[in-house]
Amino acid sequence: MPVLELKDVHKSYRSHLSIRKHWVLRGLSLSIEPGEIFGFIGTNGAGKTTTIKLALGLIFPDAGSVTLFGQEGVPAEARRRVGFLPENPYLYDYLTGEEFLDFHARLFGIDAPTRRARVRELLGRVGLANRGDRQLRHYSKGMLQRIGLAQALINDPDLVILDEPMSGLDPIGRREVRDIILELKSRGRTIFFSTHILSDTEMICDRVGLLVRGSLKAVGRIDELVSRDIPYWEVALQGVKNGNLPCGQVVSRRDDRLLVRVESPADMHRILATLNGGGAQLVSVTPGRQSLEDLFIREARASAAVPAESPERHAR
Repeated sequence: MPVLELKDVHKSYRSHLSIRKHWVLRGLSLSIEPGEIFGFIGTNGAGKTTTIKLALGLIFPDAGSVTLFGQEGVPAEARRRVGFLPENPYLYDYLTGEEFLDFHARLFGIDAPTRRARVRELLGRVGLANRGDRQLRHYSKGMLQRIGLAQALINDPDLVILDEPMSGLDPIGRREVRDIILELKSRGRTIFFSTHILSDTEMICDRVGLLVRGSLKAVGRIDELVSRDIPYWEVALQGVKNGNLPCGQVVSRRDDRLLVRVESPADMHRILATLNGGGAQLVSVTPGRQSLEDLFIREARASAAVPAESPERHAR
C-alpha cells in the first residue's frame, strides 16, 4: 500500500480581486511507496509546494483525492506519522535550539525524559550539538535549516516531507543532509522531498517525478528516465601541433591542450590516429550522457511552447 497517493488531483487559486481561476495542478496522479526516497523536481511555480500542502491536508483539492497511509482526506491521526520541513519555516527567534525542539516535542505529547534524549540526539545528528543553548536569532541561515530539519524528525516519523531541504546549505551541510536522508531510508522510513539541486537528486533518490506547469511529465527511476546512449565523446589532447585536427569540434583551448567533442566512433578513431607520430598525447576520453538536468530542461522548454489546457471540466 502506498504511503502517499494523489489521484487525478486538480487545484486552483484565485486572488481576492480576480474572478478567473489560476490552475496550479492539472490532473496530478502520484504514488509514493514505503521505504523509498522520492525526489520531486520542477521549475519555480510548477506546483511542488502546492502538492506538499495537499499531501499534508493544509489545503484541499478542487477535484481528485489524496490518501495518506491508506486514509483518504489526510486525517489528524495520519498526519501524526509525518515530519515536515517547509521551504521557509517560521522559527521563534528568542527560543534556543533546545527549547525550540522541546516545544515541538510537546506538541506530539512526548514525555519529558524521552524529549530530553530526543532533543540531544537530533542536535547531534544535524551538527548543532554545541549550539543548542543559543537563541535562534543568532543562528546562520544554514544553521536554521538544520534546526528545521531536526524539528521535522522530532516525532520519529514514518514519512518525512521536505520542501527544498538543501536550501541555504554549504557543500558540507548538503552532504550531511544527504547522509541523514540515507540513514532514514536505512531505518525503513519514507522520504519525499522537493529540490532544485539535481545533483543531490541523482545521488540519493530511488525515484524522481518531474512536475512542469502542474502536470507530471515523467516519473520513475533515473536510469529509466535518462537515456544511457552515448551521443558524443569529449577528448582531451595535449601537444597537438597547430591545433590541426581531422574532425571534431574544439570545445576549449588552453596553451597546448585541446578539448574536442566528437559525435561518432569513426571520428573518435580518426582523432586517435592523429596521435601516432604527431607528438600529441591523449589525456582523457569522457563519454557524454544525458543527465537529469538535460531531461529537466527539455521537458520544461517543451511545455513552455504549448498553451496550457484549462481543466475546468474536471473540477465540476
